[in-house]
Amino acid sequence: MKYILPILLLATSILQAQTPPRLIVRGDDMGFSHAGNEALIKSYKEGIETSIEVIVPSPWFPEAVKLLRDNPAVDVGIHIALTSEWENIKYRPVSACPSLTDADGYFYPMIWPNKNYPGQSLTENKWTLADIEKELRAQIGLALKKIPRISHISAHMGCYDMDPEVKKLAKRLAVEYKIDIDPAERGVKGIGYKGPHQTFEEKVSSFLAMLETLKPGETYLFVDHPGLNTPELQAIFHIGYENVATDRQGVTDLFMDKRIREAIRRSGVQLISYADLRK
Repeated sequence: MKYILPILLLATSILQAQTPPRLIVRGDDMGFSHAGNEALIKSYKEGIETSIEVIVPSPWFPEAVKLLRDNPAVDVGIHIALTSEWENIKYRPVSACPSLTDADGYFYPMIWPNKNYPGQSLTENKWTLADIEKELRAQIGLALKKIPRISHISAHMGCYDMDPEVKKLAKRLAVEYKIDIDPAERGVKGIGYKGPHQTFEEKVSSFLAMLETLKPGETYLFVDHPGLNTPELQAIFHIGYENVATDRQGVTDLFMDKRIREAIRRSGVQLISYADLRK
């Protein structure tokens, strides 16, 4: 009996070494703009993107719903949003939650204090957990009503981390609504660009470098934000992130680039979605 465990461990190690790396390529922020919606669907249909996160209180959510209905195979998550960071467009909550909004009824721009938006972060104001629960339930409920195949939830701008009680609440609701796919709990490792990624070519080089670090038997999550460089997106920004249109066009081009697709094919990396983590 004392030899069985070492043999099993050795067999598991050999099996993992023979299993190709798995990679989730997640596109965030569906609904924040028409250009973003188009890019996210394009990145799925013609590129390497495997999961899309949709922001329920966003201005282009109705169009996002239609596009996702027209593309029923794409895995979808709710990108829980408690902020409205952009200039020129704003998000209002889905529920009545006055402790989460500014004097105009919009979400605050930021989660944490930001020198560019003094006093305009959620954590600097008197939010209540009751209002956060009300809003999370409203966003989840509307998303499931319009997009029943929702598989998971995630945090826009890291809003879960604003307080341990918020993180506990999000977990509880994910379980309650049967959309609890937490990558970290399933051994998925977050990964990003390996190098500079301001320009498109930098994105390509740094993504290719990242692919080379993926290990057999491991599962990884890569997140970025596709968009199109249109007049609409050129008008959307926040202080400190003014090149939204060119940056997000670069992500779209990256996700569809032939060099990236060929590198994934050669390396044997398996592209999967959140929903595949259940299998």
